[in-house]
Amino acid sequence: MLKLFHVPISPNSRRVWITLLEKGLEFELVEMNLDGEQFQPEFLAINPFHHIPVLIDEDFNVVESLAILDYLEAKYSTPTMLPKEAKDLAIARMVQLVTVNELLPSAVPLFPLMLGLPGGDSEKVEMALQKISTVLKFFESLLDDRAFFGSESITLAEVVAGTIVPWLPRGGASFSEYPKLSGWCDRLMARPSWQATEATPEAIEWMKARLSTRMAK
Repeated sequence: MLKLFHVPISPNSRRVWITLLEKGLEFELVEMNLDGEQFQPEFLAINPFHHIPVLIDEDFNVVESLAILDYLEAKYSTPTMLPKEAKDLAIARMVQLVTVNELLPSAVPLFPLMLGLPGGDSEKVEMALQKISTVLKFFESLLDDRAFFGSESITLAEVVAGTIVPWLPRGGASFSEYPKLSGWCDRLMARPSWQATEATPEAIEWMKARLSTRMAK
């Protein structure tokens, strides 16, 4: 059976968790606390970089969430979660990579706000919102009359972008200029896989405590 080492509130972990659910696979969740457990020899033997998520499939360990998604898509191809047509595949890949390389780094100053903590440096928050608006405008331009990015069915673009974009309004980002993206978020949030993996109050409090400690230093 597949085994996923993860942290529930991590978007990197959640994207793999959602993919496993969307593909209807049997798997075991192993929750990590990241309070030192990731540095224990047992976990370092699985991932020497002491990061989550990690997927174990029998005797094969897969690290890095995008590599895990590609592995699951290649090995468990039904239902397919990547478009076949070249343009649509490029759209899905662009959404994945822009989320990882542009959106997530830009959103870091908003994380405290998303969790209900004081916002910190207002200048950094404003700069973050400006960078995020560029990404949201780009995503809006990629959506057409289909329900998802380049597809009528959910793709790996959704599981990557859809684990961070719906949280952005909590940090002050407005979707008022992005009606297609707003509708896309609503469709994702209505899916059982998103609802089943939504951060619990306990997970949010755990993350708030970690962020508060870091901000106090």
